[in-house]
Amino acid sequence: MDVRFPIGRFSYEGEITQLQREAWINEIEQLPRKLRESIEGLEDTELNTPYRDGGWTIRQVVHHIADSHMNSFIRFKLALTKETPSIKPYFEDRWANLQDSAAAEVDLSLSLIDTLHKRWVILLKSLTNSDFKKQFYHPESKETVSLDYNLGIYAWHGNHHVAHITAFRSKIKSWNG
Repeated sequence: MDVRFPIGRFSYEGEITQLQREAWINEIEQLPRKLRESIEGLEDTELNTPYRDGGWTIRQVVHHIADSHMNSFIRFKLALTKETPSIKPYFEDRWANLQDSAAAEVDLSLSLIDTLHKRWVILLKSLTNSDFKKQFYHPESKETVSLDYNLGIYAWHGNHHVAHITAFRSKIKSWNG
């Protein structure tokens, strides 16, 4: 198993169906609970431990999810209200090293993710098939991304990082006997 991608990389080919969108929306809706469960009972020393060699700490991962999902939510709203807007990329590795990611209590981002995901799900459930076809342009990758594809990416993204944390928990459990 590649510890960087414990659930594999995101990929989806073909037409994205309403049924697939509903499954991804459900994953977005369930993420706050799954994330809370994944870190439940971890001590500060464990939250400050990288989930893999050369990786972020568990604390940084939690804060990264909040940062990344806030950016995605904004990208959805931009694409829904402008014609193929160019989005603003950000350096997630630099964000992860700022004090609000490196040292802040994880409860701050957990609360933010709870609220953000509630709003995001309300928005997602209100969208039509044609809304999901709307797109934004990513100047870094030079790709145009549809909202339905981006929905899949972020459903995967949350599960991807929860899997990092649960794999870390399994590793520390083996360290502790």
